Amino acid sequence: MPELPEVEVVRRGLERWVSGRVVAYAEVLHPRAIRRHVPGAEEFSSRLRGRTIGTAERRGKYLWLPLDGSDALLAHLGMSGQLLVVEPDSPLEKHLRVRIGFTDGGPDLRFIDQRTFGHVLVTAMAHAGGRPVPEPITHIAADPFEEHFDEELFGRRLRARQTEIKRALLDQSLISGVGNIYADEALWRARLHGARPTGALTRPKIAELLGAARQVMAAALSEGGTSFDSLYVNVNGESGYFDRSLAVYGRRDEPCPRCGAPIIRESFMNRSSYSCPRCQPRPRKAVS
Repeated sequence: MPELPEVEVVRRGLERWVSGRVVAYAEVLHPRAIRRHVPGAEEFSSRLRGRTIGTAERRGKYLWLPLDGSDALLAHLGMSGQLLVVEPDSPLEKHLRVRIGFTDGGPDLRFIDQRTFGHVLVTAMAHAGGRPVPEPITHIAADPFEEHFDEELFGRRLRARQTEIKRALLDQSLISGVGNIYADEALWRARLHGARPTGALTRPKIAELLGAARQVMAAALSEGGTSFDSLYVNVNGESGYFDRSLAVYGRRDEPCPRCGAPIIRESFMNRSSYSCPRCQPRPRKAVS
């Protein structure tokens, strides 16, 4: 699933190619793509028609296009969602779900989603975490790149969770945008095993971990994100290349870049965790 760097790459593309344009029409080709827009396809289209799109924004893995007035077009890419900027006369993609055209006759905005786990909806704006955000995501915590991200509050809430550190990193109500890939990479940089109890972390270690998460996601962003297949692409259909720079994720049995020990894979919440057994020893005492 796309994480913060991949979604930010898409946001930047939308800011360049879509912001400031006026919607001429919105066509829904698959109802599941707007399943969270309860009034349905006709109301979805009518609320977009004639609206001017503002500067694209993001919180964690969610992105949205503010609309003139107090609404926004909110999108979550899910496992395979893509927001592409495509010339209007281009052939329609096999998995095209929503198509938005503009009054200037320029490129369409198309939502393609092979597995239909992603979604888009038009929603009112609210306020949470120090900034305006769409109403459906007011429960999502600020991400570590936001101006109003409160490190002290994050540290207190993290220690109070009394859970494993990797579980806490994936909790989008605590910190948004960090998924399985970048959690493993940040933990490796901070020399922490994902099973380490949050209550045992010191304030300096929490700061080190947060810094590691920012560093690895910034590095991924500079390379266009991480693409393991053709399902994650930017608005121009291009893949990211950070998978070539991953230290541990997906590197089972390969040597640790720091100490040379073989990377191990462990089962975690119906997915995988990767770590170095030497640099990141498993804690002796598990969270009860």
